[in-house]
Amino acid sequence: MPQKFDNSFKLNETQLEQLKQIIPEAFKDGFVDIGALSDALSDYSGDDVLDEDEHLFGLYWPGKKAARKMAQTKPKGSLVPVPGDGVDEDTTRNIYIEGDNLEVLKLLQKSYAGKIKMIYIDPPYNTGSDFIYDDNFTETVEEFQKRIGIVNAEGVKQTTNNKADGRFHSKWLSMMYPRLRLARDLLSDDGVIFISIDDNEVAQLRKICDEIFGDENFRNSIFTRRYDKNINRQFIEEGLSTMNTGLEYILMYSKDANAKFNPVFRKSSEERANTGYWKGFWNDANRPTMRYDILGFTPESGQWKWGKELAFEAVNNYIEYTNKHSSMSIEEYWASTGKNKKFIRRKEISKGKNSGVEHWIPPSEGILRNTNWSDLLASKPIEVDIPFNSPKNSNVIIELIKLSDADNVDVILDFFSGSATTAHSVMQLNAEDGGNRQFIMVQLKEEVTQKSFKEAFDFLSKEKKPLNICEIGKERIRRAGKKIREQIKSSSPQLDIGFKVFRLSQSNFKPVEPYTGSDIKELPDWFSGDPLIEGWKPENLLTEVMLKEGFPLDSKIITLDMHKKNKIYEVSHEFCGHSLVICLDPNIDNETISKLDLGESNIFICLDSAITDQAKARLDDKKGRLVTI
Repeated sequence: MPQKFDNSFKLNETQLEQLKQIIPEAFKDGFVDIGALSDALSDYSGDDVLDEDEHLFGLYWPGKKAARKMAQTKPKGSLVPVPGDGVDEDTTRNIYIEGDNLEVLKLLQKSYAGKIKMIYIDPPYNTGSDFIYDDNFTETVEEFQKRIGIVNAEGVKQTTNNKADGRFHSKWLSMMYPRLRLARDLLSDDGVIFISIDDNEVAQLRKICDEIFGDENFRNSIFTRRYDKNINRQFIEEGLSTMNTGLEYILMYSKDANAKFNPVFRKSSEERANTGYWKGFWNDANRPTMRYDILGFTPESGQWKWGKELAFEAVNNYIEYTNKHSSMSIEEYWASTGKNKKFIRRKEISKGKNSGVEHWIPPSEGILRNTNWSDLLASKPIEVDIPFNSPKNSNVIIELIKLSDADNVDVILDFFSGSATTAHSVMQLNAEDGGNRQFIMVQLKEEVTQKSFKEAFDFLSKEKKPLNICEIGKERIRRAGKKIREQIKSSSPQLDIGFKVFRLSQSNFKPVEPYTGSDIKELPDWFSGDPLIEGWKPENLLTEVMLKEGFPLDSKIITLDMHKKNKIYEVSHEFCGHSLVICLDPNIDNETISKLDLGESNIFICLDSAITDQAKARLDDKKGRLVTI
């Protein structure tokens, strides 16, 4: 039997299925029975269940419940392609999306859940002048924003979050919470998220990330350097209220506690690159099995840094060097023997808990990074002459990509894209190491005004482009890609410097309003009439159907030329184990039905009104599956 196209949005289907396996009695007629679920959990008397009068440690604020609910509500919009706005649109795998990131993150759930290797975001820092998101939880985003003046008639955001507002922190937390909840579901099991933040909200951000990602998945706070603006010099004589801010933070969380990271290195000094040095061989971790005799000394506490076999080998290496090769420097000897020998010695003057036992650190062109990245500026002027206030430093994001171990065809997401530094960084690193990473950028069409972004305003006016940040980001990607191509002097198609543009818009399906009456005889007939909005376009509906069926935005779409009387699309992607065969024509010819070959698992999707009952019956005899809209 043919199936009707499922226009619903089911959040966390995998988690619900797992819960159903554990507590099947909590599911009735396909719905979760909250009462039954609560009863089932209350029957468990383990030590990890709280009594009613106990309270968990956590962060609470006015609006948290609504923020949590906002992450679970269905999206009301869709994404529509914007052909001609990108670069290499027929071949690129990169995506740029214009629109509110909360709605976009919801729309990406089915196609990208568990598939994003790395997320980097630089959200608004809630300073009171640049915080412009204000989500409402009862109306549609568009209705609410227009009603209270958050957006103008063109949909451009206009309001800020003022520090005089008593809900200063609450508004920011309510904005971030649902977005991070949705972001976590997009990460792969070995995925990682990096979040840039400053002093204003770092404490609150850490708490909500501990809740969403799990405090066991917090990995580090990385520190980068800010420009020193010396704004406090004018207050020296009267005294300072606070110091100039010199650092920014990057919080680092993994999806899973077992996720591993790639070591990254910072450049050594010239001396360090050519000269080794000696360092104490003891540390204070208490492992008795790692305390043994080296050159006449056994530590009473702590441990040696290496196991006994490796340490004894290093002792013999140093004895061999001093007995037979002391005419050479130890650096020369190390280089002549393949740059892999280790050395341990004991100094004559024995001091400290290591009693003079030390190991040799060889020359290195790179020093393993720790959380102090103060050699890198948090923000840096864009290298391709696109004016923007405080754009992020692409070198920082490149280091984060390396740290996340994102390689080959991994997908990197930034849903506060700004000037598209993350896209620039992905393309630059791909050019340097031959990778084929993909990016997805999401950015709200924030207005660029002469007052707030004078240089950007002048640039867009001169270029005769719309005055919003999306235009800055897209132009930056275009110019950065062109410059990268020129730098490597290659026309290799493997280097993807293109992108396709999608824009958040209304759904192609008519909204289904819930019935609030009490008379069952007055129930509306939701299944009669055309389910699509007036004036829908095939290319827009194609994208919406593709996303709802779990196919990513970079899916391969081809037009099948075997069906002369109808336009038939075939949608495929390596993430999916089947293909979609889609026809959105108002009538489907019998010849098309005859020639249609779906294979074992492919799905044919068409308008319900475009196909007769007889044709549906004929398709039932074929392999594959029929779904009608």
